[in-house]
Amino acid sequence: MANRVTFIGAGNMAGAIIGGMIDSGFSADAITATSPDDSMLAPLRERLGIQTSTDNAAAVAEADVVVLAVKPQIMRQVCEGMRDAVQARRPLVVSVAAGLPAETLVRWLGGDLPLVRCMPNTPSLVGAGAAGLYANAKVSEAQRHLATELMEAVGLVEWVDDEGLLEAVTAVSGSAPAYFFLMFEAMEEAGARLGLPADTARRLAMQTALGAAKMAMASDKSPAELKRNVMSPGGTTERAIEHLEQAGLRTTLAEAMDACAARAREMADELGKN
Repeated sequence: MANRVTFIGAGNMAGAIIGGMIDSGFSADAITATSPDDSMLAPLRERLGIQTSTDNAAAVAEADVVVLAVKPQIMRQVCEGMRDAVQARRPLVVSVAAGLPAETLVRWLGGDLPLVRCMPNTPSLVGAGAAGLYANAKVSEAQRHLATELMEAVGLVEWVDDEGLLEAVTAVSGSAPAYFFLMFEAMEEAGARLGLPADTARRLAMQTALGAAKMAMASDKSPAELKRNVMSPGGTTERAIEHLEQAGLRTTLAEAMDACAARAREMADELGKN
Protein backbone atom coordinates (compact mmCIF):
# COMPACT_ATOMS: atom_id res chain seq x y z
CA MET A 1 0.00 0.00 0.00
CA ALA A 2 1.81 3.12 -1.22
CA ASN A 3 -0.81 5.74 -0.45
CA ARG A 4 -1.33 8.38 2.19
CA VAL A 5 -4.28 7.58 4.46
CA THR A 6 -6.04 10.05 6.76
CA PHE A 7 -8.37 8.84 9.50
CA ILE A 8 -11.01 11.36 10.52
CA GLY A 9 -11.51 10.23 14.09
CA ALA A 10 -9.14 8.60 16.55
CA GLY A 11 -11.32 6.18 18.50
CA ASN A 12 -10.96 2.46 19.08
CA MET A 13 -11.86 1.34 15.55
CA ALA A 14 -9.51 3.82 13.91
CA GLY A 15 -6.73 2.78 16.28
CA ALA A 16 -7.33 -0.90 15.54
CA ILE A 17 -7.20 -0.41 11.77
CA ILE A 18 -4.11 1.79 11.99
CA GLY A 19 -2.34 -0.76 14.20
CA GLY A 20 -3.23 -3.54 11.78
CA MET A 21 -1.98 -1.53 8.81
CA ILE A 22 1.38 -0.93 10.47
CA ASP A 23 1.66 -4.60 11.45
CA SER A 24 1.01 -5.42 7.78
CA GLY A 25 3.94 -3.29 6.68
CA PHE A 26 2.31 0.04 5.95
CA SER A 27 4.52 3.04 6.80
CA ALA A 28 3.44 4.96 9.90
CA ASP A 29 4.73 8.13 8.23
CA ALA A 30 1.99 7.82 5.59
CA ILE A 31 -0.86 7.65 8.13
CA THR A 32 -2.55 10.64 9.75
CA ALA A 33 -5.30 10.63 12.36
CA THR A 34 -7.36 13.66 13.31
CA SER A 35 -9.41 14.70 16.30
CA PRO A 36 -10.38 18.06 17.80
CA ASP A 37 -8.98 16.73 21.10
CA ASP A 38 -5.21 16.19 21.08
CA SER A 39 -5.50 13.99 24.17
CA MET A 40 -7.19 11.43 21.88
CA LEU A 41 -4.35 11.70 19.40
CA ALA A 42 -1.39 11.53 21.76
CA PRO A 43 -1.66 7.77 22.52
CA LEU A 44 -1.78 6.91 18.79
CA ARG A 45 1.10 9.25 18.03
CA GLU A 46 3.24 7.84 20.82
CA ARG A 47 2.33 4.16 20.44
CA LEU A 48 2.22 3.88 16.65
CA GLY A 49 4.38 6.77 15.46
CA ILE A 50 1.77 8.16 13.05
CA GLN A 51 1.12 11.76 12.08
CA THR A 52 -1.72 13.56 13.89
CA SER A 53 -3.66 16.76 13.40
CA THR A 54 -6.54 18.70 14.90
CA ASP A 55 -7.29 20.19 11.45
CA ASN A 56 -9.38 17.85 9.27
CA ALA A 57 -9.10 19.96 6.13
CA ALA A 58 -5.31 20.18 6.31
CA ALA A 59 -5.01 16.42 6.87
CA VAL A 60 -7.32 15.64 3.95
CA ALA A 61 -5.38 17.93 1.60
CA GLU A 62 -2.58 15.36 1.29
CA ALA A 63 -4.61 12.14 1.51
CA ASP A 64 -5.21 9.49 -1.15
CA VAL A 65 -7.66 7.71 1.17
CA VAL A 66 -9.87 9.35 3.80
CA VAL A 67 -11.38 7.02 6.41
CA LEU A 68 -14.47 8.43 8.13
CA ALA A 69 -14.38 7.03 11.66
CA VAL A 70 -16.54 9.38 13.73
CA LYS A 71 -19.94 8.79 15.31
CA PRO A 72 -22.87 8.89 12.85
CA GLN A 73 -24.54 11.63 14.91
CA ILE A 74 -21.74 14.13 14.17
CA MET A 75 -20.85 12.91 10.67
CA ARG A 76 -22.73 15.61 8.77
CA GLN A 77 -20.99 18.41 10.66
CA VAL A 78 -17.59 16.76 10.15
CA CYS A 79 -18.15 16.11 6.44
CA GLU A 80 -19.43 19.58 5.66
CA GLY A 81 -16.52 21.10 7.56
CA MET A 82 -13.97 19.49 5.24
CA ARG A 83 -16.06 19.47 2.04
CA ASP A 84 -13.89 21.95 0.13
CA ALA A 85 -10.69 20.08 0.97
CA VAL A 86 -12.20 16.75 -0.06
CA GLN A 87 -13.48 18.18 -3.35
CA ALA A 88 -10.08 19.70 -4.11
CA ARG A 89 -8.23 16.41 -3.41
CA ARG A 90 -10.95 13.90 -4.49
CA PRO A 91 -9.60 10.95 -2.49
CA LEU A 92 -11.16 7.54 -2.02
CA VAL A 93 -13.50 7.88 0.97
CA VAL A 94 -14.03 4.87 3.24
CA SER A 95 -16.76 5.10 5.88
CA VAL A 96 -16.79 2.78 8.90
CA ALA A 97 -19.79 4.58 10.40
CA ALA A 98 -22.88 2.43 10.87
CA GLY A 99 -26.16 3.32 9.20
CA LEU A 100 -25.21 6.22 6.95
CA PRO A 101 -25.99 5.56 3.27
CA ALA A 102 -23.26 6.15 0.69
CA GLU A 103 -25.41 8.67 -1.21
CA THR A 104 -25.90 10.74 1.95
CA LEU A 105 -22.19 10.78 2.80
CA VAL A 106 -21.23 11.78 -0.75
CA ARG A 107 -23.83 14.56 -0.70
CA TRP A 108 -22.47 15.93 2.58
CA LEU A 109 -18.98 15.89 1.07
CA GLY A 110 -20.03 17.86 -2.01
CA GLY A 111 -20.92 15.08 -4.44
CA ASP A 112 -19.34 12.95 -7.16
CA LEU A 113 -16.81 10.99 -5.06
CA PRO A 114 -15.63 7.37 -4.89
CA LEU A 115 -16.91 5.99 -1.59
CA VAL A 116 -16.72 2.61 0.11
CA ARG A 117 -19.01 1.79 3.03
CA CYS A 118 -17.62 -0.69 5.52
CA MET A 119 -19.47 -2.58 8.26
CA PRO A 120 -16.73 -3.86 10.60
CA ASN A 121 -17.19 -5.49 13.98
CA THR A 122 -15.56 -5.15 17.38
CA PRO A 123 -13.22 -8.17 17.11
CA SER A 124 -11.31 -5.92 14.69
CA LEU A 125 -9.84 -4.50 17.89
CA VAL A 126 -7.92 -7.78 18.35
CA GLY A 127 -7.16 -8.38 14.67
CA ALA A 128 -9.95 -10.93 14.24
CA GLY A 129 -12.63 -8.79 12.63
CA ALA A 130 -15.13 -9.51 9.88
CA ALA A 131 -16.23 -6.69 7.60
CA GLY A 132 -18.70 -6.28 4.76
CA LEU A 133 -17.79 -3.67 2.13
CA TYR A 134 -19.84 -1.91 -0.54
CA ALA A 135 -18.46 0.40 -3.25
CA ASN A 136 -20.39 3.04 -5.16
CA ALA A 137 -20.07 3.34 -8.95
CA LYS A 138 -17.22 5.86 -8.75
CA VAL A 139 -14.82 3.40 -7.06
CA SER A 140 -12.20 1.92 -9.39
CA GLU A 141 -10.84 -1.62 -9.21
CA ALA A 142 -7.57 -0.26 -7.85
CA GLN A 143 -9.48 1.58 -5.12
CA ARG A 144 -11.48 -1.57 -4.26
CA HIS A 145 -8.18 -3.39 -3.86
CA LEU A 146 -6.88 -0.59 -1.65
CA ALA A 147 -9.99 -0.72 0.56
CA THR A 148 -9.62 -4.50 0.82
CA GLU A 149 -5.99 -4.16 1.93
CA LEU A 150 -6.95 -1.56 4.48
CA MET A 151 -9.65 -3.67 6.14
CA GLU A 152 -7.83 -7.00 5.80
CA ALA A 153 -5.30 -5.51 8.20
CA VAL A 154 -7.80 -6.32 10.98
CA GLY A 155 -9.59 -9.41 9.68
CA LEU A 156 -11.78 -10.97 7.01
CA VAL A 157 -13.27 -8.87 4.18
CA GLU A 158 -16.35 -9.71 2.10
CA TRP A 159 -17.73 -7.45 -0.63
CA VAL A 160 -21.45 -7.03 -1.39
CA ASP A 161 -22.83 -5.60 -4.64
CA ASP A 162 -26.04 -4.19 -3.12
CA GLU A 163 -25.70 -1.55 -0.40
CA GLY A 164 -28.87 -2.88 1.24
CA LEU A 165 -27.05 -6.12 2.00
CA LEU A 166 -24.94 -4.26 4.56
CA GLU A 167 -27.98 -4.58 6.82
CA ALA A 168 -27.68 -8.36 6.51
CA VAL A 169 -23.95 -8.04 7.22
CA THR A 170 -24.86 -6.14 10.38
CA ALA A 171 -27.06 -9.06 11.46
CA VAL A 172 -24.54 -11.78 10.54
CA SER A 173 -21.29 -10.20 11.77
CA GLY A 174 -21.59 -6.55 12.79
CA SER A 175 -23.81 -7.16 15.82
CA ALA A 176 -23.06 -10.88 16.12
CA PRO A 177 -20.17 -10.74 18.61
CA ALA A 178 -22.83 -9.91 21.21
CA TYR A 179 -24.73 -13.08 20.31
CA PHE A 180 -21.68 -15.13 21.22
CA PHE A 181 -21.04 -13.11 24.37
CA LEU A 182 -24.61 -13.92 25.42
CA MET A 183 -23.91 -17.61 24.79
CA PHE A 184 -20.72 -17.43 26.89
CA GLU A 185 -22.71 -15.77 29.65
CA ALA A 186 -25.39 -18.47 29.55
CA MET A 187 -22.84 -21.31 29.40
CA GLU A 188 -20.93 -19.86 32.34
CA GLU A 189 -24.14 -19.72 34.39
CA ALA A 190 -25.12 -23.26 33.38
CA GLY A 191 -21.63 -24.57 34.12
CA ALA A 192 -21.75 -23.01 37.56
CA ARG A 193 -25.13 -24.67 38.21
CA LEU A 194 -23.51 -27.98 37.27
CA GLY A 195 -20.82 -27.38 39.89
CA LEU A 196 -17.91 -25.80 38.01
CA PRO A 197 -16.28 -22.60 39.25
CA ALA A 198 -17.72 -19.79 37.12
CA ASP A 199 -14.33 -18.68 35.81
CA THR A 200 -13.47 -22.25 34.79
CA ALA A 201 -16.76 -22.60 32.90
CA ARG A 202 -16.14 -19.25 31.20
CA ARG A 203 -12.64 -20.16 30.01
CA LEU A 204 -13.76 -23.58 28.77
CA ALA A 205 -16.69 -22.07 26.84
CA MET A 206 -14.56 -19.36 25.22
CA GLN A 207 -11.76 -21.71 24.25
CA THR A 208 -14.26 -24.18 22.81
CA ALA A 209 -15.86 -21.44 20.71
CA LEU A 210 -12.42 -20.36 19.46
CA GLY A 211 -11.52 -23.95 18.61
CA ALA A 212 -14.83 -24.60 16.86
CA ALA A 213 -14.43 -21.47 14.72
CA LYS A 214 -10.87 -22.35 13.78
CA MET A 215 -11.90 -25.92 12.98
CA ALA A 216 -14.80 -24.75 10.80
CA MET A 217 -12.67 -22.22 8.90
CA ALA A 218 -9.92 -24.78 8.26
CA SER A 219 -12.36 -27.43 7.01
CA ASP A 220 -14.07 -27.86 3.65
CA LYS A 221 -17.03 -29.48 5.43
CA SER A 222 -20.26 -27.59 6.09
CA PRO A 223 -21.20 -26.64 9.66
CA ALA A 224 -24.00 -29.22 9.46
CA GLU A 225 -21.52 -31.97 8.64
CA LEU A 226 -19.07 -30.87 11.32
CA LYS A 227 -21.95 -30.93 13.81
CA ARG A 228 -22.90 -34.47 12.80
CA ASN A 229 -19.28 -35.59 13.18
CA VAL A 230 -19.38 -34.61 16.87
CA MET A 231 -22.68 -36.37 17.51
CA SER A 232 -22.41 -40.06 18.41
CA PRO A 233 -25.78 -41.86 18.15
CA GLY A 234 -27.41 -41.91 21.55
CA GLY A 235 -24.58 -39.83 23.03
CA THR A 236 -24.31 -36.65 25.06
CA THR A 237 -23.90 -34.23 22.14
CA GLU A 238 -26.88 -35.66 20.30
CA ARG A 239 -29.03 -35.19 23.40
CA ALA A 240 -27.91 -31.57 23.78
CA ILE A 241 -28.47 -30.74 20.09
CA GLU A 242 -31.91 -32.35 20.10
CA HIS A 243 -32.85 -30.17 23.07
CA LEU A 244 -31.59 -27.00 21.36
CA GLU A 245 -33.50 -27.84 18.19
CA GLN A 246 -36.71 -28.63 20.10
CA ALA A 247 -36.37 -25.39 22.05
CA GLY A 248 -36.40 -23.44 18.78
CA LEU A 249 -32.82 -22.17 18.68
CA ARG A 250 -32.86 -21.76 14.89
CA THR A 251 -36.11 -19.80 14.91
CA THR A 252 -35.03 -17.60 17.81
CA LEU A 253 -31.71 -16.78 16.15
CA ALA A 254 -33.35 -16.07 12.79
CA GLU A 255 -35.89 -13.76 14.44
CA ALA A 256 -33.13 -11.94 16.33
CA MET A 257 -31.17 -11.41 13.11
CA ASP A 258 -34.31 -10.20 11.31
CA ALA A 259 -34.85 -7.68 14.12
CA CYS A 260 -31.22 -6.57 13.89
CA ALA A 261 -31.42 -6.03 10.12
CA ALA A 262 -34.74 -4.19 10.48
CA ARG A 263 -33.23 -1.82 13.03
CA ALA A 264 -30.25 -1.23 10.72
CA ARG A 265 -32.70 -0.21 7.96
CA GLU A 266 -34.54 2.10 10.37
CA MET A 267 -31.29 3.75 11.42
CA ALA A 268 -30.25 4.24 7.79
CA ASP A 269 -33.59 5.92 7.08
CA GLU A 270 -33.35 8.12 10.18
CA LEU A 271 -29.75 9.18 9.58
CA GLY A 272 -30.19 9.59 5.83
CA LYS A 273 -32.95 12.17 6.27
CA ASN A 274 -30.63 14.63 7.97
